[in-house]
Amino acid sequence: MPSPSTTSLKLDAEIKHRVQRLAEARNRSTHWVLREAIGAYVEREEQRERLRQDALTVWAHYQETGLYSTAEEADAWLAKLEAGEDAPIPECHT
Repeated sequence: MPSPSTTSLKLDAEIKHRVQRLAEARNRSTHWVLREAIGAYVEREEQRERLRQDALTVWAHYQETGLYSTAEEADAWLAKLEAGEDAPIPECHT
């Protein structure tokens, strides 16, 4: 694990007070609450960026090939997978 480094953060009084109240309610330090909040934010935004990049890749593939599946076909396929069925990927259309 990389060694921790210090970062300064300026919060408006209202947010600071809310973080302090939450920390007290959770029996944690404000430092812990802020680290958890920043970590959760970074995880969420990294996932959003991965999804965005995936969407751009899929869009570029569609533009090159013209191949697609309908939303209904994809939903039905995903429902089967979620139910534990071994379902083949829907065929693409042009």
